[in-house]
Amino acid sequence: MIFFASLRSLWAYRYFILGSVKREFQARYQGTQLGVFWVVAHPLSLILVYTLVFAGLMKSAMPGHTSRFAYGIYLCSGILTWTFFIEMLSRCVNIFVENANLLKKVQFPKLCLPIIVTASSALHFCIILSLFLIFLGLIDSFPGAIIFAVLPVLAIQIALTLGLGILLATINVFFRDVGQSVAVIVQFWFWLTPIVYAPTVLPPFAARILAWNPMWPLINAYHDIFLEQHLPAWHSLLYPALLALVLVLLAMRAFSRLQAEIVDEL
Repeated sequence: MIFFASLRSLWAYRYFILGSVKREFQARYQGTQLGVFWVVAHPLSLILVYTLVFAGLMKSAMPGHTSRFAYGIYLCSGILTWTFFIEMLSRCVNIFVENANLLKKVQFPKLCLPIIVTASSALHFCIILSLFLIFLGLIDSFPGAIIFAVLPVLAIQIALTLGLGILLATINVFFRDVGQSVAVIVQFWFWLTPIVYAPTVLPPFAARILAWNPMWPLINAYHDIFLEQHLPAWHSLLYPALLALVLVLLAMRAFSRLQAEIVDEL
């Protein structure tokens, strides 16, 4: 089966993948005077802005919550996970085109490239998530053991993004407009997802339509965990989980059929 054959080839190149992730992480801050400090400074500044500005200056509130940090937590839990999704997707879509010279000169499984992107983005997100959890602890809003519910939600999100990313990356080799289109589409996609607004502000018919957005139940699940501090509605995650499975299988099939032509097209 194509899927398991791809897994075996990726496993054979696991040290190449790990080494590439390490080099990419180091290169992100190479040449800066403060180095690793920026690993913490960038995400920490985002968290502080989203929580303190909206809580202290704008005094934004969430319906049904008395905490002045409620809207900041709502915003952070949505934007931080959305940023992870967008970073991973946008990099995956262009990964074959951007590494054309490498693919022509070096023989290795091409699927290593989107896996490297996934691992690198996940590592960066883990740092951001750790800082966010520390901040929640400092403001006495840590969700406790419920936090482990994030793991299956993240797994679904990563599978969904990876499947979509590989599929679009394969198509983008032959139709370069795909990469540009994704950059535009995600701008609208953001506002079709309950990140800066609560679903309750929408008319019922609009909420029913937008619920077909696969990121909708995922973002709601993060809100349930971080803000409401209870388990997400697992049944609502069935749709994005099934879609993720379909996209992964479809992406692997499309890539398998076209991979011989990718280098020639590049």
